[in-house]
Amino acid sequence: MKNLALILLTSLLGACSISQPSSQASLDGEVFYLQRIALPPTAILNVSLHDVSKADAAVVVLARQSGPIKGQVPLPFSLEYDPKHVQPGHRYSVSARIEVEGKLLFITTAQYVVQLDGQDQKPLRIRLDSVQ
Repeated sequence: MKNLALILLTSLLGACSISQPSSQASLDGEVFYLQRIALPPTAILNVSLHDVSKADAAVVVLARQSGPIKGQVPLPFSLEYDPKHVQPGHRYSVSARIEVEGKLLFITTAQYVVQLDGQDQKPLRIRLDSVQ
């Protein structure tokens, strides 16, 4: 009887340690610009993944990364999103911007369409243009 209880307890502990598969996916890339200038230490990078399927409706944000910039271009990013929100036939795009103390310095001026099916360019390269 002791052995049976020990086997059951071991099985139960083993089942508890099995991790559930992650329900998150990620889109990794880098942001760059062509100007040969260094960013100030207070610069902030914002990168977003949007559902842009409906022209007459507000875009739906699937993921967003925002934070201080460490280093210089190219600047890496990783957008974690829930693949359950990706719908067949919808269009998705990535946009980015760099701000310093609330002032916009660089922004995407082209649309960067992604499929979110594992076939996207790795790393995804997003070019920013100066607003000045």
